[in-house]
Amino acid sequence: MGKVHRMGPGTPSKPNLVPTTGGKLPAKWPRQQDHYSAFKKLIDIELEDELQQIEERWKKWSHKRMRDAGQALFNLVGRPNGHFFGEAIISFTGKKGSDLPWHQFSHGDIVILSRSKPWDEKVVEGIVLDRNRRRVRVVFPEKPEGIKKGMWRLDRGANRVAHDRMCDALESFHSTEGDGGTVLHDLLLANIHDLDHSSKMVSKINGKKKKSDVNLNSLILNESQKDAVKAGMERRLTLIQGPPGTGKTHTAVQILKVWAQQGNGPIIAVADSNVAVDNLVEGLIENGVNAVRLGKAIKVRDGLRAATLDAIVESHPDREEVNALLADANEMSKGISNLKGRERGLAHRDLNMTWKEIRTLETRIIDDVLDRAEVVCCTCIGAGHRILGSRRFPYMLMDEATQATEPTSLVPLVRQVRQLVLVGDHRQLPATVISLRAERGGLGRSLFERLIEAGITPMMLQTQYRMHPVLKDFPSGRFYDGRLEDGVSAKERPAPAGFIWPDWDAPVAFIPIEGVEQLDSEGTSKSNLDEAGRVATLVQELLAPGDLTCRDIGIITPYNGQVRVLSDIFENMGGRSVGEPYEGLEIKSVDGYQGREKEVIIFSAVRANEKGEIGFLSDRRRLNVAITRAKRGLIVLGNMKTLRHDHTWAAWLDWVQEKGLVAWHAVNG
Repeated sequence: MGKVHRMGPGTPSKPNLVPTTGGKLPAKWPRQQDHYSAFKKLIDIELEDELQQIEERWKKWSHKRMRDAGQALFNLVGRPNGHFFGEAIISFTGKKGSDLPWHQFSHGDIVILSRSKPWDEKVVEGIVLDRNRRRVRVVFPEKPEGIKKGMWRLDRGANRVAHDRMCDALESFHSTEGDGGTVLHDLLLANIHDLDHSSKMVSKINGKKKKSDVNLNSLILNESQKDAVKAGMERRLTLIQGPPGTGKTHTAVQILKVWAQQGNGPIIAVADSNVAVDNLVEGLIENGVNAVRLGKAIKVRDGLRAATLDAIVESHPDREEVNALLADANEMSKGISNLKGRERGLAHRDLNMTWKEIRTLETRIIDDVLDRAEVVCCTCIGAGHRILGSRRFPYMLMDEATQATEPTSLVPLVRQVRQLVLVGDHRQLPATVISLRAERGGLGRSLFERLIEAGITPMMLQTQYRMHPVLKDFPSGRFYDGRLEDGVSAKERPAPAGFIWPDWDAPVAFIPIEGVEQLDSEGTSKSNLDEAGRVATLVQELLAPGDLTCRDIGIITPYNGQVRVLSDIFENMGGRSVGEPYEGLEIKSVDGYQGREKEVIIFSAVRANEKGEIGFLSDRRRLNVAITRAKRGLIVLGNMKTLRHDHTWAAWLDWVQEKGLVAWHAVNG
């Protein structure tokens, strides 16, 4: 990777089109140049600010501050630990094998390896494979030189590849030349008169209109899911809104299954995160669909790695021929140094021809695997990988569509997509944007949300199968116009023992905590020791009767500072690694919990101050996500006076008080 160099912000045709201190991008784009200029500037700002943040941490933060913020690990010992699909696994531990300090590195993260000054030395990029208390394992393309010698440091890295692929997609989307782009261009820019009507038109693929010829009654779907699948089969653009627990990924898989049964294709299925792509792959395999998973195997869930392109290529019948040629090439390379003159030149020629033959054969194997796949699955950014070449995908489905920025969504779209299904929920968390300037400029709004603003009516899934009916009541009324119905009964979601619920028929509790928030060493994140201590007691109480395990409980909080405090508490109580007392207990931020569910959720709100400031807790979508993860019980800890300064939180607290669900008896544990 080398040194970090900042990128310029680009030169849009209208410099004031993207405000850097607030503002909103339009829902409709009559002029495509405006669309290009605005988003080109925003993604440049995003990368520029991300690189600047990294460089600032490197040069201005002390080691203690970096360590406390979980952004870097120092004084690490590196040891080779085998290979992962041909790439080197390196295990990093503390100097004397002691526990590593708390950090934010997790599976799939890009990390930068250096000796001590990553801004002023040659560095190597890797990807985190896994972690536990004592070590972090990272996968590198090759074993770093001198890995066994001296001490190392790991830092979080930036994703330049994503930026470059978004830039390419923007250009392709608006280009009138070449094979890229999509016939849905005008529809997606929303510069068509009757947008909703236009989206419902039957798509034309290979000059023919496709109609449904599949019996939907043969699929396991409720009525709103059937309506969504039918729309996805016929319309050229379908938006499917999936509120919590309504089976949006199940519905997405059924659409892909139907497309495959109809012989449609090629089909590409994408999502913003690797976790969401894995969920699609898992569902497709369970439904007998031949799905191939693109992307680095390290970022794929263990049980799905056999479905990755790398794994299928390795088991291809022609792979033995490639291996034989590789062995020949290695032997030739070893012998060249002993040759001279004409013989050396001829040997180089033969070696080059062998490598050319290897590349040709490998390309042929990859093409064969992709040609036989019914559905190709990858992240949105992964759809820009050179391995797909100029392949076209007339059918595309995007899950988690509301968590992808618009430029991210364009990366797969410009592969000549003609029929598009976007699945998401704009009432839950938006795309993650690192740069505050880019977020204020509008980068956080998804294509899904913009199209709704422009006038396209989404299909909404209405039956939820996750929550106890009482847990559903508030989010349904507040966020979904009261349209959510129950697919599970109260008897199927009994209140867990171990905690005295204010009402055993309504397993929701708010515990008022008068604690005080504090700013952590990172300078931006918050924590609350009073709430953290009470959370630890609650977990012990819930585990005591034996009907719940640690894996059944999820602890959610809006702030990484509180994640750290809670993690430290449970480490001191015995640990959460394999074989330890709290193995399987998850402690995550709200943003890291979308799409997840647990039997019981404990939510620590953290904010407690006299000014009534609640920061990004004021985003109503965070509250929606936080209170809709639980199946059988929800416990919220917070400062009632502070939270009441926000309208949405005040409404939830009113609902809690009206139902008598404030757990005054549990205040002191």
